[in-house]
Amino acid sequence: MLEIRNISKSFLQRGLVLDNLCLSVKEGDSIAIMGPSGSGKTTLMNIIGLLEKPDLGEILFKGSSVERFSDAESASYRSRNIGFVFQEHLLLPHLTVRDNILLPLLASEDNIEVRGSKVRYAEELMEKTGINGLKAKLPSRISGGEAQRAALVRALVNKPSILLADEPTGSLDSKNANILAELLVGLNLETGITLLLSTHSADLAGKMAHQFVIEDGKLKG
Repeated sequence: MLEIRNISKSFLQRGLVLDNLCLSVKEGDSIAIMGPSGSGKTTLMNIIGLLEKPDLGEILFKGSSVERFSDAESASYRSRNIGFVFQEHLLLPHLTVRDNILLPLLASEDNIEVRGSKVRYAEELMEKTGINGLKAKLPSRISGGEAQRAALVRALVNKPSILLADEPTGSLDSKNANILAELLVGLNLETGITLLLSTHSADLAGKMAHQFVIEDGKLKG
């Protein structure tokens, strides 16, 4: 489904971060990327999601090269194929939980029927994740764990092929981190969505089918 071939990336202040890194991802995989701060976990996630471009290397999605897409092509690719969850929930403070979740649909090119099905899917996910009763609240009126669950539903509303989660439990206490981890595992198993996450948590990584560590710019499993 996804093939990362010999990706390298360097930054002026940090030097070489990713060095001929390779990763093969099958549809429905669950993969954890571990490593210390500054090892390149977030850079790798951003490159996979086409938020950053590699200096060298190739990214194949279902056999087609995507790493040199234009900004417009990258945005379309992300909208259709990639869901993102970050360490901070990044909900817009002036929108309700429901409106935050449905926000990605505004940028989609779906017809009315498809959009309606995605709204119904969002309602199902809000029920599954235990936040349906919070949909009329503003982010400031819910807990951090609830906000992160809302961010997860928002990432899934366009029914992406791949969910990228960058330190998704990093800002949560142990109870809420465990709730979110179980939700991620459950969604991977129930829907078949491909899950790639970066984490410092050995417990969360252990719930994934595959674990890798970034060392010296390369993945070691």
